[in-house]
Amino acid sequence: MFNFKGMRFPIDVILVCIRWYVAYPLSYRHLEEIMEERGVSVDHSSINRWAIRFLPLIEKMARKHKRPVGGSWRMDETYIKVKGVWKFLYRAVDKQGKTVDFLLTAKRDMAAAKRFFDKAMGANGDPDTVAMDKSGANKAAIDAINSGRDVPILVRQVKYLNNIVEQDHRAIKRVTRPMLNFKSFRAAGSVLAGVELMHMMRKGQFANDGADEMSFADQFYALAGMVRPI
Repeated sequence: MFNFKGMRFPIDVILVCIRWYVAYPLSYRHLEEIMEERGVSVDHSSINRWAIRFLPLIEKMARKHKRPVGGSWRMDETYIKVKGVWKFLYRAVDKQGKTVDFLLTAKRDMAAAKRFFDKAMGANGDPDTVAMDKSGANKAAIDAINSGRDVPILVRQVKYLNNIVEQDHRAIKRVTRPMLNFKSFRAAGSVLAGVELMHMMRKGQFANDGADEMSFADQFYALAGMVRPI
């Protein structure tokens, strides 16, 4: 269970606000109005602070319960605007569409792609094959990884194979679009962790006790060590 000590609002209010924010296409001001209609006066800036503080912790806890992914990955990057500047969200799914991992980076180059692969492989094991677009930076990152391996990872740069991850980006962009513009790189990374978490829950990627019988909301609250607010 997370430490909510010192919070002025009840735990259930905090969890409801941050879950709604990353589960649905809403802005902080939308949530402020929704909570006001329910008799809870909370400023949108407070919800912002809760999201940045707690969402990465809940996502980190969820990783302990994440089901294994397949060995055939589809990797691609999409754009996320931070303080008016485009940044890059690296993402990969397996051939069944299950999320492998994600990483927000400031640049789109070989070093960024290698950081993504190192993170994904550290959490999910090594893939047998990786499908990607014609990006030279992404291919160079895999080449650097393969240089230290006895059995290289097979790279397939065939565009149609990446359709599944390109379509999967849409679920993330649908939720982030009403957020308009992240004010800091840290805030973007924290909120995206929550968005990806809810997306993985919808795909049934967690195996915590009773998850298959739980709603997405119940799974979220269980990971935070709470029962669902009434």
